[in-house]
Amino acid sequence: MGLLVEIYERFRRRRAGGLACSAPRVRNHGFGARILCLLAGIALSGPLLCAQGGQATFHNPLLPTGPDPWVTSANGFYYYMNTTGHDLTIRRTRDITDLAHADVKTVWTAPATGPHSKDIWAPELHQLDGKWYIYFAADDGANENHRIYVIENDSADPMDGAWTFRGKVGDATDRWAIDPTVFQDHGRTYMLWSGWEGATDGEQHIYIARLKNPWTVGSRRTLLSSPEYPWEQVGDLLKRPAMPHVNVNEGPEILKHSGRIFLVYSASACWTDYYELGILEARSGKNLLKAKSWTKFDHPFFKQDPERSVFGPGHNGFFKSPDGTEDWMIYHANSASGQGCGSHRSPRIQKFTWNPDGTPNFGDPVAAGAELMKPSGTSLVGVRQH
Repeated sequence: MGLLVEIYERFRRRRAGGLACSAPRVRNHGFGARILCLLAGIALSGPLLCAQGGQATFHNPLLPTGPDPWVTSANGFYYYMNTTGHDLTIRRTRDITDLAHADVKTVWTAPATGPHSKDIWAPELHQLDGKWYIYFAADDGANENHRIYVIENDSADPMDGAWTFRGKVGDATDRWAIDPTVFQDHGRTYMLWSGWEGATDGEQHIYIARLKNPWTVGSRRTLLSSPEYPWEQVGDLLKRPAMPHVNVNEGPEILKHSGRIFLVYSASACWTDYYELGILEARSGKNLLKAKSWTKFDHPFFKQDPERSVFGPGHNGFFKSPDGTEDWMIYHANSASGQGCGSHRSPRIQKFTWNPDGTPNFGDPVAAGAELMKPSGTSLVGVRQH
């Protein structure tokens, strides 16, 4: 009885001074969850984030900065990465909307000098053949030397164990390459990236090749997409007279749905407000190394919304809600016009749906600060709010 009285008194005192457990007020349900949260908070001696009805709200952006965001899930966790420029850092959390309080570990730091010592861009964490791999782009300080590299870890959790540098991953042409991603279809593993056709800047294309193993390209590269429409060709560089304009296709990502493979890419230059998402499509089981297996849509699927103060939304990824019932996308965007390709870019997520014709409907980018429901199935009781 004394313990119950003590719990009650602590509950009463907390309520009098403001609940340590924060939850939206939903009429007629969630009382049990609130009590559980309060009891757990007392036991753990810390404030907790709780939900009524198993779901609460969040708002974008998820972090103040985070260009080129990437998320994957395994072991009951979400694993998140973004460009830092100098290392590879993983965040692990059960609540993707609470990245600010995730476990954080830097798993690889660039060497002081050498071909992969600078400009560490667009890292992606993938699990292939029972091991973890992080693909990323790097150079020696000169952009024209950007190439793709990979590190490997055989631990069950990528936050554990040791990471081994496997080296450069490139096709026979060994041209400029950034923004790698990998995917599998019918037992074959493929890599996509953004690259130059030749040895000079001016236009970025999307290429595909088959991987013989996670660190070795086993085929020729195939060009899948070039910036051919006006909405893909916004890229003036007024401060670089030697190369005053660049057309861009980059940031390829794969989204699978009902036997269809959607290659979602970022079009136009990231230093403009017009960075946006386009799509190519192929059928699962087709020869994905043949350009004719892919069909390109002539319009963007996701773009800036000045009225909501969202500019340059792109370089996205995809994930499922914890219960598997919802499709979500992650992307970066700026909150003001002209903020360009730097640290102002922040990671954001939002749920998307599917059109009657089977194509994804990403909707419009959500304004920063807008209240959104957390992904369905997000477990909130026992999640600390630091």
